[in-house]
This record gives sequence, structure tokens and C-alpha cells, in this order.
Amino acid sequence: MAAVLMLGQVATAQAEALPDFTTLVEQASPAVVNISTRQKLPDRAVAGQMPDLEGLPPMLREFLERSMPNQGPRAPGSPKGDRQREAQSLGSGFIISADGYVLTNNHVVEGADEILVRLSDRSELKAKLVGTDPRTDVAVLKIEGKDLPTVKLGDSEKLKVGEWVLAIGSPFGFDHSATKGIVSAKGRSLPNDTYVPFIQTDVAINPGNSGGPLFNMSGEVVGINSQIFTRSGGFMGLSFAIPINVAMDVANQLKAGGKVNRGWLGVVIQEVNKDLAESFGLDKPAGALVAQVLEDGPAAKGGLQVGDVILNANGHPIVMSADLPQIVGNLKDGSKVQLDVIREGKRKMLDITVGALPDEGQEMAAADGAGAERSSNRLGVSVADLTAEQQKSLDLKGGVIIKEVQEGPASLIGLQPGDVITHLNNQAISSAKNFTEVAKGLPKNRSVSLRVLRQGRASFITFKLAE
Repeated sequence: MAAVLMLGQVATAQAEALPDFTTLVEQASPAVVNISTRQKLPDRAVAGQMPDLEGLPPMLREFLERSMPNQGPRAPGSPKGDRQREAQSLGSGFIISADGYVLTNNHVVEGADEILVRLSDRSELKAKLVGTDPRTDVAVLKIEGKDLPTVKLGDSEKLKVGEWVLAIGSPFGFDHSATKGIVSAKGRSLPNDTYVPFIQTDVAINPGNSGGPLFNMSGEVVGINSQIFTRSGGFMGLSFAIPINVAMDVANQLKAGGKVNRGWLGVVIQEVNKDLAESFGLDKPAGALVAQVLEDGPAAKGGLQVGDVILNANGHPIVMSADLPQIVGNLKDGSKVQLDVIREGKRKMLDITVGALPDEGQEMAAADGAGAERSSNRLGVSVADLTAEQQKSLDLKGGVIIKEVQEGPASLIGLQPGDVITHLNNQAISSAKNFTEVAKGLPKNRSVSLRVLRQGRASFITFKLAE
């Protein structure tokens, strides 16, 4: 009897230790909305894309059929046979002001001809697109209304790894579904998402949750659920949310001027791995290695050079290279950023005036052309001087172009004919003859860095000579 009593007490204690989300869901759900969009597409744009749904469970088949483009009438004036179909998508969002401003993901509403917002009372309102920012995947909508239910906004900077969080959204069209989990990590960098330090969670996020809110236990929105890592198409325990501090900064700029202004240095950077750290004389792999400095950009004007390793920006340590664009992106055009860099083994402080991030990236023309005098060396690569035209197109004063790759270190690290080498072992290369001289003096059994331009993109590669 005593044992049974003790087990009951343990179970009660465990139940009391687990969080209760009921009040949070009741209070927050009215401000969470379902977002559906329609986009008119010509018949030929979707022809042949209708999968065979036979054999699927009836409920799943019905859902997929509702979500697929539907046959519609031919648009007036369109060629015969070019009928219009409507592509539909589903997502989530949340109301941030009583007069009807709504936050969601850019990818939920991108390309939409019509946006419908369904409230918790199941009423539907047409939404106006105020603005979008593809770089952070944030969109701001406006619906007509007053005294609308709103969410409480939190501070994503105060989030701690391990604390409970809850998501409310419309996965697979099931409105106001609540899922819970913990914060798995903060400041995650994802490919092609340079300006967002994502919150990683293990909250179950699925298609339809995109754009929905992520709440802390105080019922405050701390993020916008945006992406999942998946091999199956569904939830696998890795979900990513845009921090609400980032999202609100973007939203306020979109509301004020319809666009987002970000700071820009005008550099191409890369991660500092163990071998690169050794080649640059660093104690540990950290920082952002400057692989390319764009002509007439803020960095070029401020004295930043290729091969500099940025360790600190405005007092913030640069641990991963992705930390730098997030810091600089938050600065305004014309503001100053102080960079702590390592150059040729020595510490150096630079004050640079930040520019405005261009709407489109700047790329240099790729090098391609006939070489002059050739030179072979122990790297197993044949190089030639760049022509005057090539140097001008690439904005270089030196460098060599690879004409042939034989067996050896160059082949092992993936060098290709047409690649342009500008630096070897932290030394600028002025000619094929200079390249051969530097190659002769390379150390053995130690990481050596090589800067390569390929199709206008610069990167540092490391290798070791074993002989």
C-alpha cells in the first residue's frame, strides 16, 4: 500500500513539473490566423504536374486534391487552350496590432494574386500586402478591422536554450493546431539565409505552420516559424524560427517605407576552418576570412584587404563567419563599424563607414582567355600570366590563370583550368614567375592557404605538401 502511495506521489510531482499550456493556448489562439493565397497560372504552367492519387487514404487524398491547382475558365484574350488555373497555398500568421497588421512568411504569400486571412471565428478577410523582405522571409499584411485580438510580443534575445516554447498554426490545413517543444539552439545560420540568426527548436512544424507564431511560456511571441530540416517532407525534430526582434525590425521598416535598409561592407567572406586558422597563424578556428573585396565598396574604401581575418565587429566576437553579416546588416547606411582584424599575423583595428546593401549582388566577370608564358611547379598545376583585359575585367593587378592540372596537390583540392590564383601562402601573386618562386618555398607538412577566383567568386583553400 505504501509503495502504491509513493508511486502516486511521484507521478503527481512529475505532472506538476511539466508545463501547462492550456491558458496560453486559450489566450493566444484568437490572434493566430490562417492564410490562403491564390495565384493564376496558365494551363501549360501546371500541365503534367498532377500526381496519381489513387491508393492514398481517402482523407489524405481529399486534402491533396483541395490543395492542388483547380481547372478554371480561360482568361479573356488568352490563346485558345491556354486556360487559367488557380494555384493555392496555405500558411499561418498572427495579428500584431488591433487595426489589422499581420505578420507571416514571405514564402507564404510570394507571387499571390489574392490573399485571404481567416480569423479564429472563421470569418475571412481580403488582405493587402504591405511589403515583403525575401532576405529574412518576412511579410507584412493589412486587413480591415478594429479592436482585433493581438499577440503579445516578447524579446527573442532573452530566450534560453532548453526553455519550453509552443507553436500555433495550420499544419496541413488543420487550423489552430498547438505543438510544443524546447529551444534547441540559438543563432543558427542556414544556407542562403545570411541575415537571420535562427532559433532552432524541436517543436513539430509541418507544411502550413509557416508564418505562425512561436510563443514562450509567458505567452509572448518570440519567433516566426519559418523552415524545417526534413528528408521525408514532414517534421523530423529540426525546426527553425525567425527571432521576433529581427522580424519586428523588418516589419517596422516595411510599414514605414515599403522596403528594408541594411548595412553592407562589400566583401565576400568564408569560414575559418582548422587548416585555414593554422595557415594564418591563428590560435583557433574563428572569425570571418575576407576572400574578396568589391571595388569601390565600403570595405575597400575603409582599408579592408583580402586575407584579413575579422575577429570582432563593434565589440561583438565573430565566432562563425555568418555572425558578421548579421551584425553589419543591422547597421544603417552611413554608420560606423569598428573591425578587429588579423593581417599578416598582426592585430589591427579598422573603422569603416557602412554602406547600403544593394538590391542585387555585385559579381565580377569570370576570367577566361589566352595565357602568356606558362610555368609549372610542384603543386601539379600549369599557370599563365593574366592578360591586361583579364586583369581589368577582374579588377586585379596580378594573379595567374590555371591552364592545366596534373596529378598532385592541385588536383586533390579540386583546382580546375580557368581558376585564377591571386594569393599563395599569404602572399599576393603578381605573375607566373612569381607564383613558381613562392611555390618553391612552401613549407612541408603544414597548412598552406591558396586564394582562388572561380566564376567571379573568391575563396581560400588549404592544402599540405607531404614531400
